[in-house]
Amino acid sequence: MAMSALAAGEDLPVFRLDCNNGVFTPKQLLVPAGKKFKIEIYNTGTEAIEFESRQLRKEKALSPQSNSFVVVFPLEPGEYKFFDDFHIQTGQGSIIAK
Repeated sequence: MAMSALAAGEDLPVFRLDCNNGVFTPKQLLVPAGKKFKIEIYNTGTEAIEFESRQLRKEKALSPQSNSFVVVFPLEPGEYKFFDDFHIQTGQGSIIAK
């Protein structure tokens, strides 16, 4: 049973998102629609950030020079906004599910 859980985990697409003092790179993530995926969030800056998406019902606060992740369940095709709640003016991005 552990083997099948491991195999399922290997099929999970992983996308990297960097945030440096409220600026996301890349600003858009292109993900497969209808498939669960993981976003690894890296705070490369000197200030705390909070990745948040109301549409996806996800939020994750990160201290400077730390990283974490969120798992997103299968999405319908479309655009889903995210932002850095601590840097609203500069911290904007989106996920495009195709």
